[in-house]
Order: sequence, then C-alpha cells, then structure tokens
Amino acid sequence: MPSETPVIATRSAPAATVQQLVADGVHPLLARLYAARGVTRVRDVASDFGQLAGMDTMLNLRTMAQLLAEAVLAGKKLLIVADYDADGATACAVGLRALRTLGADVSYLAPNRFEYGYGLTPEIVSLAHARFHPDILITVDNGIASIDGVVEANRLGMAVLITDHHLPGDRLPAAACIINPNQPGCGFPSKHLAGVGVMFYLMLALRAEMRERGAFRSDPSPVTHHPSPGGSEPNLAELLPLVALGTVADVVALDHNNRILVQQGLQRIRAGRMQPGLAALFEVAGRDARRATARDLGFVLGPRLNAAGRLTDMAVGIECLATDDAPRARAIASELDRLNRERRVIETEMQEGALAAVEARDYGDSYTLSLYDPTWHQGVVGILAGRIRERFHRPAIAFARGDAGSIRGSGRSIPALHLRDALDRVAVRNPGLLVKFGGHAAAAGLTLREADFERFRDAFEAAARELLSPADLERVIETDGVLAPDELSLETVEMLARPAWGAGFPAPRFCDEFAVVAQRVVGDRHLKLALALGSRRIEAIRYRWTEAAPARMRAVYHPALNEFNGLRSLQLTLEHWEAL
Repeated sequence: MPSETPVIATRSAPAATVQQLVADGVHPLLARLYAARGVTRVRDVASDFGQLAGMDTMLNLRTMAQLLAEAVLAGKKLLIVADYDADGATACAVGLRALRTLGADVSYLAPNRFEYGYGLTPEIVSLAHARFHPDILITVDNGIASIDGVVEANRLGMAVLITDHHLPGDRLPAAACIINPNQPGCGFPSKHLAGVGVMFYLMLALRAEMRERGAFRSDPSPVTHHPSPGGSEPNLAELLPLVALGTVADVVALDHNNRILVQQGLQRIRAGRMQPGLAALFEVAGRDARRATARDLGFVLGPRLNAAGRLTDMAVGIECLATDDAPRARAIASELDRLNRERRVIETEMQEGALAAVEARDYGDSYTLSLYDPTWHQGVVGILAGRIRERFHRPAIAFARGDAGSIRGSGRSIPALHLRDALDRVAVRNPGLLVKFGGHAAAAGLTLREADFERFRDAFEAAARELLSPADLERVIETDGVLAPDELSLETVEMLARPAWGAGFPAPRFCDEFAVVAQRVVGDRHLKLALALGSRRIEAIRYRWTEAAPARMRAVYHPALNEFNGLRSLQLTLEHWEAL
C-alpha cells in the first residue's frame, strides 16, 4: 500500500527580498511569507483595480461584448448554460445579475449532472431550445469541448457564445465567439482565471461597449438594480463577492490577478456589501462575515453551494445567489446546509469503503489509485478522489456507475502530474477507451464503459509511470518555519487573515517542537490539547482526529482564533505531527 508518511520541509525566503519588502513598508512576518511565495515587489501584493490585467489582452473579448451589446439592444432572448459546480453557479449568477441590470432578456439553464453530464451537449441544446427558445446560448465554465453541442445549436438556429477557462482540445467548437484565457492565441496573462472571472471580464467589456453606444444616462450614481439601457451605469464591482467565492471554490491558482479579485470580494463581504444569498450562507454556517477569509469561501460556503450540484440540481444554488429576496435566500441557504450535511454522511461512508478497497488490493508501489464501486454516489466521487489523493499523495480517480453500462469518474492529481494531459496520453494510446474526458492540471472528469475499468486502470498507471518519478510521489508538507514567541498572538492571527491565500499562494503554516501537557477528545471527533513551548502554555486542536498524541512532538500548525463564551483566545490548529 502507498506510504502515508510525509516529509516536513521549510519554504525558502530569500533574505534580500525580505529586506526589500520590509523597507517598502511590509510587516516583517508578511515579508517573509510573501518572499517564500515568489513575491519580489510590493506591487505584486497590491489589491487595487489598477493592477488587474487589461481587458484588451483577452482574445475575442471585445468582439463578444459587441455581439452581446447588439443582442441586448435588439431585445434578443439570451440563455446562460451553467456548469453544476460553485464556479459555474457563481459565473451564472454574475451573468444573470449584470445582464439583467443592463436590460437584457436573460434566463438560465443548469444541467442536472445525473441526467445530462457535463457541458453543452446536444441533449442540453435540445432542452434549451424546447424550454426557452433563445436566440443566443452563453456557456459559463464549460463549452470549450462542446463540438457536437454547438453543431446542434447552430442547426436549431441558435448562436453560441462560449465563456470557459478549461484547457481546449485539438479542435475548437464552431461557436459564434469564444473567450477563454487558455485558448490558442490568447495573450491574457492570467491563465488561471476561473470561469466566474472570465464572465466578470465579459460583463466589464459589455458595460464598456454599451457605454460607448450611449446606453446610460449621465447620472453617475452607481445604481445596481435600475434596468438599462437608459438607466444609470451599473456598478459591477458589487459582483466581486460572487467572483471571489467562485474563484476560491474552484481551487484555481491564486496568481496576482486572481488575488486581486478575491481580495476585492472579501473586502466587500466584510463590509456587509454582498448578495443576500452569500449573507444567508454565512448565517446558516454560523460564520461571521465581518471576519471572512478565503478559507471561509473555500471550506464553508463553497461546499454548501456545491452540495446542490452534487446531490440534486445546481439550480437551487444559482437561485440562492441570484435572488434579492433575503427571506427566500435564507430558506434556500438552509436547504443547501441540509444537503451539505447529507453529503458529508455519504462521503464518510464512501471514504471508509475506498480505504478498505486500498487495503484489500495490493497496490504495492503503484503510482496511481483508480477505484470503482457501483454503490458510490456519482456526485461525491470528486470529493472522494481528493481525500484519497491527500491520504496517499497519489493521483486518484474515483468512479461511480453512470447509465447504459457506463461509469463516470472524477480525478484529483498531485502537483507533479498534469491530469488532463495524462488522460490525453491514455486516450491517444488506447483509442476508444475513454468515451469522453476533460479538465485541467489538478482535476478532471471522464466517462468509461464499465467493462473497461480494469483496462483503464492499467493504462492510467502506465501513463503516470512515464510522467512521474519516485520522488514526485513523496508527500512533502511545506511550512514557513518557526514563529517567534512574540508572533504567537491574536494580532498575528488577524494579520494573516487579511490576505487572500489559496491554491498557488498557500496559506501560512508553521512548525515547532512542543511538549503535550494535556489532551482529550471533544465532540467525539476532535483532539483538544494543551501544549508547552518553553515556559508558555498554548491551547491547540486537531480536527477529525481522536488518536492520542505523543508526549513530545514536532508539529505543523497554523495559529487561529478560538471564541468561547464571548472570550477570544489563541489556538493552534494542528495539521500533522511527528513524535520526538
């Protein structure tokens, strides 16, 4: 069985870079953290709009904005075809809100993953035509691989505008227009833009195009709900809380451009300037939006929103984000919270089965883990793959039964393996094995015939062995070293909560040696500890862990805030330890 033991390493922060950042006014601790993440200039962590990548660098953006402006002014019927994850839902909500404010006749369709699968399929196109009779289909967070779907849309007399961020294949759909920072020839510098980020850029470009066409009255007040054209110019920055949520929840790399979008969104959330649905999601989760962090978006709001697409229909999530009726938003958020609790139960049962399967099968020195169980829930296999990947530091793909003799898989990869490229290699070398597939470096989805599972597992393993080395399979926990005693404080917790940390710009975690003074299990699931660091006693907790800690340990942790009975105190959240 693959090893679960990680190696602890310390990130390197070039001293000269740290000194320069401090000289430019950055707090010494933040300077060390930023330098270890490749930041060399203060402007690289600036979060003002002036630092955003320009709209003119995105291929076809102005053309699509012109097409949309003409459609809006002509009163044509628009239909957004969304994806069924948080990125797709937030992108759809951004499009709905902005287009309606700009005076568009726009509706949306959220395909049910269990009936229609992913993307603009011919079946979805037929459904869209029969139910809405739109003139134009606009995809969000999907479409770059929908060659057959676009052909069907064109046959039915509907134009297609594709907004996507996934990696394209060898052929592009014959759409009226495509914007995607990863399509050939696109010079947009942020290749990690999420689907919601692409849609936000499109709405900015559309507003600029309509401004040039004189669609707004001269009153400069930022009215966000007055219908245009003929109304005031809308303040699209109010959509940034949605952009931040979708960007973090999709786990795209937080390059400088994405960090600006997330930071701007978080600032508005903390100030209470967010959509009713977001406020309701914070409320049902018991989180204080005034102290919102990127972690809240990724681990609190994102899973609740995703629960709709995983277990039922993402239309529930989109309605939560699109409504301005606060009581309705609270009711929907409560339903999403219920679905998320249900998802957790399903996930726990599936994870137990998956671990038992790994134990039962001799994977030995296997480079990959491909698992299939006909009883697994199709909407939860992506989370399961992520858990298995985290546990064993192997690219993992989990499959559930689909329909008509097919199985649908969702994969998660380690940094050293580009998952979509690996699947492409499998497809090229084994024609017909993959019914369809798509995705990006860290995550991908695919469909196989059930009878081909064993064949796929062997082919995927072979591809991974060509692309990986044994060293790539060694799990490394990177830390930011030791925190000085005076840095172990609530002030540090508050300071570290302000920046936008996430994929590609990891949240700080530290490492030190402690003596365990006391320990007990709380809530039947978590280990509460009292640690000694020199003469200082510090409270700590390790979530979802009940095994006893050693008397002395080297522990990886991040400092956090503990609130109990109105009191606020420092608490270390432990992520890993080694006995000393």
